[in-house]
Amino acid sequence: MAVVPDVSVRICSQEIIKKDLQLKALIQDIRDCPGPQHILDELNFKVKDKVRHLRRRIQDLEQLAKEQDSETIKTVILCEADGHRKHMLSNQAMWRKANLACKLLIDSMERDELLSGEISAVRPRNATKESLVQTYSDITESLMSINRLMSQQVQQSEGTVGSLVMSSRPILETSEEFKALNGAIHLGRKLIFKYNRREVTDKLLIFLALGLFLATVVYIVKKRIFPFL
Repeated sequence: MAVVPDVSVRICSQEIIKKDLQLKALIQDIRDCPGPQHILDELNFKVKDKVRHLRRRIQDLEQLAKEQDSETIKTVILCEADGHRKHMLSNQAMWRKANLACKLLIDSMERDELLSGEISAVRPRNATKESLVQTYSDITESLMSINRLMSQQVQQSEGTVGSLVMSSRPILETSEEFKALNGAIHLGRKLIFKYNRREVTDKLLIFLALGLFLATVVYIVKKRIFPFL
C-alpha cells in the first residue's frame, strides 16, 4: 500500500492482513481435519466469525478512504480495499472446497467403519442412513453456495465495468464542452480582428472626407477673397 499520513488507515490495513492470515490458517485446519463432525463444526464456526470480522474491517477501510481529502490517496485505499475483498471471496471459495473435502473424508471413514464392523450394533440403522443423507445434503448445499459465490463475483465484475463506463461519460462530456469553448474563442478572435480592420478603414475614410472638406472650404474661401486668381 502507498504511504499515507493517516495512521488509522495503516492500522486497519494491518488488521485486515492479520485476519486474512488467520482465516487461511483455519481453512488449512479444515482441510487437514480427519473428523469427527463436531470438530469440523467448531472449525466452521470459527471461520464464519473470522469472515464476519474481516468483512467489517474491509468496510471500515472503505469508509476511511471516503474520508480522505486527497483523491489520489482515496483511490489507492479503495483499490487496496477491493483487493482485500477479492481475497476474502477467494478464501470463502477455498473454505467451501476444504469443507466439502473434509465432509467427504468423514463420510468415507464412516463407511469404512460400517464395513469393518466397528460401528456399534446398538446404533440404529436409520440413524446411519439419516447421517449419510444429511452429509450428502450438506455437500449439495456447499456446492450450491460455491455456485452462488461465483455468480456474485460475475455480477460484481459486471458492476465494476458499468461503473467505469458511467465514470468515463462525464470526461467525454467535458471534452466536448472544451471543444465547443475553443471554437467560440476562435470565432471571437476572428470577429475582433475583423472589427479592428473595419475600425482602421473607417478612420481612414473619415480622414479622407475631412481632408476633402477642408480642401473644399479652402477653395471656396480663396474664390471669394481672390476672385481673379
